[in-house]
Formats: sequence, structure tokens, C-alpha cells
Amino acid sequence: MAYTLANLQTDVRNYTEVNSNVLTDAIINGFVVNAENKIYRAIDTDQNAFYATSNLVVGNRYVTIPADLRVIRYVQLTDSSGNQYYLEQRDTSFIAEFYSTPSSANVDIPKYYANWDEEFWVVAPTPDKTYAITLAYNKEPASLTSTTQPTTVNPFSTTGTYLSNKYQDLLLYATLVNAYGYLKGPGDMLQYYSQEYEKALESYAVEQIGERRRDEYQDGVIRAQLISKPSSSYK
Repeated sequence: MAYTLANLQTDVRNYTEVNSNVLTDAIINGFVVNAENKIYRAIDTDQNAFYATSNLVVGNRYVTIPADLRVIRYVQLTDSSGNQYYLEQRDTSFIAEFYSTPSSANVDIPKYYANWDEEFWVVAPTPDKTYAITLAYNKEPASLTSTTQPTTVNPFSTTGTYLSNKYQDLLLYATLVNAYGYLKGPGDMLQYYSQEYEKALESYAVEQIGERRRDEYQDGVIRAQLISKPSSSYK
């Protein structure tokens, strides 16, 4: 069954045997957000993959970062003739050395990009034309605790999130680890739920960055290795 926020809050109180006077909705919501962020940072999954389009401005090497961006995955440029170019990521020190006169008239098609600061990323050389950008990035994860996320950020805003709909055990165990730490509960229970979280995270990783990134036709069906004795050993 997919989790709603109310269901998850109820389960956390039932598992910890603590009522709402101690674990208020606001406190549990904090556990949930921390759990979601922990899972997000642990595994690079497809749930937060996103694509945005914009345009480079002639003579301006800076590009504004989308508000919900966490990690840039790749950058693709397209010129007016439909030719596509993929930029290579570099450090800002490389950008400064490679193109030390960004304000000069000697502009060209960009070849490299770098994360400049929390608001901008930068390209080099400075663009000579208006190129269309396709920015592939990992976006801010949708939270089960938010009911006001716009559709582009949280397509499940009224019915849950990717985690709460498909990986309820992982979300529950991660939340319970936070809850038992907060309550300073029995060490054995904290250890148990920490282990259950790690097992659920491992299976989540197998599916997200294993099975979902394989193709049966190209990679073959996943097979378990069988250990068998040679026939001569049987009597």
C-alpha cells in the first residue's frame, strides 16, 4: 500500500509506541524530510532526473542555475542549423586558464562548462551565437511532507511521492532510524532498524542503478551463479 503522510506518521508512532504528545506531526515531518534527503544522497536514481531548456546569450558566459537543481548531469547545445554539441565539464580554474579574456570580442562556440557558484554555471569560450541549451540535471527531491509542490517538481503532489508509492519499506525504516535516535530509544532497536534500512537501501540500489540501467537484449538476463560439483565427485 502506498504511504500517505498520515499513514507514515501513524506507523512511526505505532512502531516506537509513542503517542502524538511526544512525536507531533511537525517532529515526524522533520524525520521524513531527513530520511528522504538521506536516501536521495545515497543512491543516484532516475526519480529526480530532469531536463530543462534555455538559451545562451551572445557575449555572456554565465547561465542561471534552475532553482531546483542539485547536480548537473550533462549539457547539450544546439545551433540554429540543428547541430548538437556536448560540453565537457571542467573546474573553474581550468575555465579561467583556458579562456582568460571572457569579455573580449574573440568569442566562439562553447566547449566547456563548470559550476561557478550556487547561482550560476559558466561556459568557455564565451558564446558567439544564441545556442539552445538542454540541461540534464538531478532536481530537488519531492517531499511527502509538502502538498504545495508544483507539478513539474512533484507530479505526485496529491497522491504521494516516488518513494512513498513504490519503496515504502525504505522510507519507513529511514524515518524510524531518525525517530529512535531522537527518542534515545533502546540501542538494539536502533541497530535493528538501521540494519533494515541498509538492507532496503541495498535492494533499492540494485533496482535503480542496476536493473533499471541494464537491457536484456544487450546485457543478457541476470543470472545467479550456481555452484556445482564435477560429475566425477559423485558416488
